[in-house]
Amino acid sequence: ARTSTVSVFNGPAPDIYVAASIEDEIARVADWLKQRVEAGLAPREIGLIVRTDELLERARKACSIAGQTTQSLTEALTLNERAIAIGTMHLAKGLEFRAVAILGCDDEFMPLQSRLAEVATEDDLDEVYTTERHLLYVACTRAREQLLLTGVQPASEFFADMVA
Repeated sequence: ARTSTVSVFNGPAPDIYVAASIEDEIARVADWLKQRVEAGLAPREIGLIVRTDELLERARKACSIAGQTTQSLTEALTLNERAIAIGTMHLAKGLEFRAVAILGCDDEFMPLQSRLAEVATEDDLDEVYTTERHLLYVACTRAREQLLLTGVQPASEFFADMVA
């Protein structure tokens, strides 16, 4: 585990949930979505963010279970009033939502194992960890009021940075 980086959060303290299975994670996020909407948030005020395109299906399923429609984040985005925005961390940059859930923070995806597999030197490893940690931080700062981070066991080692 890497302990040289200290993360300082400005904004809402994250609610972190480590699920036993993908289905458990999806059900938890669906419940969270229902609670946000029942509390008065408009769907457009909620964002679901994932690390990679292959994780988007988790976000879609959670929205479907919660009875919500989705809108995919794109480079040129106009938010639909009645849809929850879903997309990757890269596409969420510059956006802001009252509530954000970041799904799929499994150890395979955060940090992204395919990036770690390409590492040749200790400096390269440090760079991958730094950029992956920064990407998660940027995704977290998309939330103005409420932040949920979820992952399936074994979850991202970065969760330890957030519960210190």
